[in-house]
Amino acid sequence: MKKLTVALLSGGISSEREVSLNSGNQVFEALDKDKYNVIRYDPKTDLNRLVADASQIDAALIILHGPYGEDGTIQGLLDLLNIPYQGSGVIGSSVAMDKLISKQLYEKAGILVPPYISFKRGESFDPKACTEKLGLPVVVKPVACGSSIGMSIVRTEDSLKDAVDKAFGYDGTVFVEAYIEGTELTGGVIGNEEPEALPLIEIIPDKAHEFFDYEAKYVPGMTQEICPARIDNILTEKVQACARIAHQALRCKGYSRTDVILKDQDIYVLETNTIPGMTATSLFPQAAKAAGLSFSQLLDKLIELGIESHKTC
Repeated sequence: MKKLTVALLSGGISSEREVSLNSGNQVFEALDKDKYNVIRYDPKTDLNRLVADASQIDAALIILHGPYGEDGTIQGLLDLLNIPYQGSGVIGSSVAMDKLISKQLYEKAGILVPPYISFKRGESFDPKACTEKLGLPVVVKPVACGSSIGMSIVRTEDSLKDAVDKAFGYDGTVFVEAYIEGTELTGGVIGNEEPEALPLIEIIPDKAHEFFDYEAKYVPGMTQEICPARIDNILTEKVQACARIAHQALRCKGYSRTDVILKDQDIYVLETNTIPGMTATSLFPQAAKAAGLSFSQLLDKLIELGIESHKTC
């Protein structure tokens, strides 16, 4: 059987560059070299080489996070180059990257989200009015960043403006949402036409962290991750259904991972990741492993789905 030539894209120019490079290294090691001829590209330096090599590439694995990687930008370039790739296309990627648009589409699809207010840079911001509407504590986030970069949990009105200013350092639009205290869960789905739900993971950050922030995500031992999550079958099915609905509402393809908070019997959807972390111990690969797919087999599946999707476009 002829080897497939796979372009492995990692690095890039977003604030999540180091995470992407680490993920790319682990993906490279896990890819079966008997099946693939793997060529690595860093979009920060190698776009011209990628364009020149396009006719020789059978598929791409996009292991990029944040702007210029997860937002539809690189997906559009690969479409122009006629290179199949795993995951969502331009529309799904760009929509899911914008947390504000995502929330609006979740609501339209009948999914529960925490109450929120959004602001653009230069607009007047009244902390008192904000806390009167949402209460305290609140969560402040840039609209289009991943890995919890620029995010804060605010417990006093006096510290709200500083948190909003911090978020504006990463994006021109930020939103403030009510803090929902409950069980943090994440649900992956995989597949093209009929995506299947993977086992849920329960996330318990170390007590030194108020939430699943950048350090809690990427420093070993900072977070307890339990798969399958310790909830009953009925709630499990409801959360998995929410993950599928979120995936489809945002027009995602191939795979995604949706983060939720379970409070009593209510499921609040927070966001959907179209390129989840992709190290062997990242959340999506953990869920895939619980479903019987090794890391290497998961990568095989993603490449297969990307090629399949490309043929039907």
